[in-house]
Amino acid sequence: MTEPGFRIEHDGAVATLVLDNGPVNTVDPPLIEALIAGLPEITEDPTVRALVVRGKGKVFVGGADIRVMRRLDPDTYTEMRRWTEVQQLLARAAKPVIAALNGHALGGGAELALACDLRILHERALFGFPESNLGIFPGAGGSQRLPRLIGAHRAKRLMMDGTRLTAAEALDQGLVDLVAGDDFDEVVRREATRLAARPTATIGLIKRVVDEGIELPLEEALACEGRYVRRNLDVADAAEGLQAFLDKREPCFEGS
Repeated sequence: MTEPGFRIEHDGAVATLVLDNGPVNTVDPPLIEALIAGLPEITEDPTVRALVVRGKGKVFVGGADIRVMRRLDPDTYTEMRRWTEVQQLLARAAKPVIAALNGHALGGGAELALACDLRILHERALFGFPESNLGIFPGAGGSQRLPRLIGAHRAKRLMMDGTRLTAAEALDQGLVDLVAGDDFDEVVRREATRLAARPTATIGLIKRVVDEGIELPLEEALACEGRYVRRNLDVADAAEGLQAFLDKREPCFEGS
């Protein structure tokens, strides 16, 4: 499937969203609107059990289109902030989402990556939020997702300094999960295939229960957990996983 600014490729139970928007995959309103319209088809497809997000060639996402951002008017920034809706579609997808950071993930690219469940960064790529170097700040999700991931103090420092981290530094900071070099595509394929074989419906519940409970007082969070435990009772893979343990065999999860 090809849409303006991106295409979808399928490989068994793994789907790959390839961003293809200009020479460096900049984020602009047409791309945002195309993704908001097109992503649900893939995130809600039960035959897709893992989704990979990557850029074309050696570029992930070049951040927001500066020519658009230069307008500095509320309507433009309202349009650009819909990038957070793209992120939410990935964050709320009831399946694992992998950010294959095949090139620099800076600004809007880093914001998109933080909405994914697993981040794999190429060893020659940089990761960070350099917006303050332009007199602005990460205003499409970054200022909120980053402190939730690494803590408020470190997040403030990275954003205030506009730091560009090397792959090794990003891994050390906990911003990415894996770093790969010439074997990058192989590592992405391996991780996507592995996650696609996991109990997809249960993974969807894990994402929801953590996201809903993390900001609640403990008693309310435990009640939230209880509701999702009951929902898990209806997941076929729960029965398969438990029976496989009793049978002393490997489970064969179907994703439902």
